[in-house]
Amino acid sequence: MPEKSSTVSEDTLASLERGLDALTTEVADRRPWWRRGLGTVVPPLCAVAFLLAVWQALVMAKVKPDYLLPSPAQVWASVSEQWNLGALPRAIWLSVSRGLFGFAVSVAVATPLGLLVARVRVVRAAIGSLLSGLQTLPSVAWVPAAILWFGLSPMTIFVVVLLGAVPSIANGMVAGIDQIQPLHLRVGRVLGARGLTAARHIVLPAALPGYLAGLKQGWAFSWRSLMAAELIAQSPRLGTGLGQLMDTGRELTDMSLVFGMIVVILLVGVAIDQLIFTPLERVTLRRRGLAQA
Repeated sequence: MPEKSSTVSEDTLASLERGLDALTTEVADRRPWWRRGLGTVVPPLCAVAFLLAVWQALVMAKVKPDYLLPSPAQVWASVSEQWNLGALPRAIWLSVSRGLFGFAVSVAVATPLGLLVARVRVVRAAIGSLLSGLQTLPSVAWVPAAILWFGLSPMTIFVVVLLGAVPSIANGMVAGIDQIQPLHLRVGRVLGARGLTAARHIVLPAALPGYLAGLKQGWAFSWRSLMAAELIAQSPRLGTGLGQLMDTGRELTDMSLVFGMIVVILLVGVAIDQLIFTPLERVTLRRRGLAQA
């Protein structure tokens, strides 16, 4: 009898284990590739078509004169003209390179800063609330000060981007570390992981989902800060980025160019987010079992 009871118990545990494995195993999407593609592409295309239809309806209703509210066709013609002239590709390259460089420097500064604030109580008490306050400060407020500090030079734009992105990335790191289960930290200390070793092998991997959310938000703040700086800081030394090109449309009272640059700035920001940060976030969540395939 005892042996039989033991056998039943082992079989039950094995069955339970198989059931738990089935629950935690991701189910492959068996739909054809074209159906998966349609499910991904069609909804945003429908949303864009709806917005264009509303825009065109407003133009046809004469809500504003044509020189104040151009049609989608007029905006497309203006964007195409700037592209054929070579001004738009140069502006996109200049703005994107500025934004990515400023964001990379912001990550290098904000990551250790966030780790320090999250792990050292005195530092958190001293500057934790300051970081939160800086995150809410509009980045355009830094532009006049940066111009007075560095003049109309590329350093002005980089400083504005840096000050706009660092608080968001650092706060993302702090939030990710605050969400780590205390058990993980205690196990790391028992295994001898302390100081930089604990930060590298325990704290940073455990805080990765929150940190990635901070990176996405940091990129959004970098891009917004860059556009604010380019709109205000005007100089031949700075070249012509997307912000400067949009301000040129304002000076010429060319609303088609202004609207076109607004659309381009939106598309570039979304494209970088979708090409870089969204795949990283998706892979991280899948590895943590927090998202389905």
